[in-house]
Amino acid sequence: MGYKANPDDRSDNVEKLQDMVQNTIENIEKSHETMGIATEEERSLIEEKNKRREDSINAMRAEIKDEAQARENGYK
Repeated sequence: MGYKANPDDRSDNVEKLQDMVQNTIENIEKSHETMGIATEEERSLIEEKNKRREDSINAMRAEIKDEAQARENGYK
């Protein structure tokens, strides 16, 4: 009994990525609220994490652009 690979369904990748960007932005906003009560060390860690989050957002936006273009081209 062999396993059959599922077909690569990219039809909703743009929407999934947009949701991920929105969630990441919300996490950044929540962290800003936390920074008001954080210690200096905690603030530093939050800032580092937010930098990584911003890098992720940029990468996801680039992927959204690629996926949208692939969708327009029929995923060829």
